[in-house]
Amino acid sequence: MAALRLLGSALVWRARPAFARSFRQPQRNHRLTPSDDELLQKTTLHRLEKESPNIMFIENYTNYGFSINGNTVIGPCAILPQAILQWNVGTYKDIIPGSLALFHMLEPKIEIVVLGTGAKVERLDPDVLKCLHQRGIAVEIQSTSNACATFNFLVSERRVTAAGLIPPPPAAMFE
Repeated sequence: MAALRLLGSALVWRARPAFARSFRQPQRNHRLTPSDDELLQKTTLHRLEKESPNIMFIENYTNYGFSINGNTVIGPCAILPQAILQWNVGTYKDIIPGSLALFHMLEPKIEIVVLGTGAKVERLDPDVLKCLHQRGIAVEIQSTSNACATFNFLVSERRVTAAGLIPPPPAAMFE
């Protein structure tokens, strides 16, 4: 159902529900053109060490992705206390219990997960959120812009916080 792979020195998380493999791929609102790929293909990520005094901080977001601690992440991402991972969802409709599994498998336990659903707050199926609530993890669902601000605030208070963020579609950036 979900896989956690070590590629080189980077930890990569791919959450794929069993039914999605045979029926459909995530719908992506953040399509890259070939020229964008040439400009943005030099993405680098750094994994923070356990003793690092640094905290994750979302500096900026666009319809392509996010700038976190000076690193550019293209597309949806999961931000954990010491790692930034690509998140295999395209829209809020792709957020299912399997795509949230990463957030409850970590030690130390995550206190709160902030989900950014794009340009506006989207309603998620209660059964989807139940998997986190049953494990004692609070969930905050917001538009991506508000989710970024909330995540930064919670992290600055030294709360054990994670985020699942979907970039807003291009048209929503200017509304």
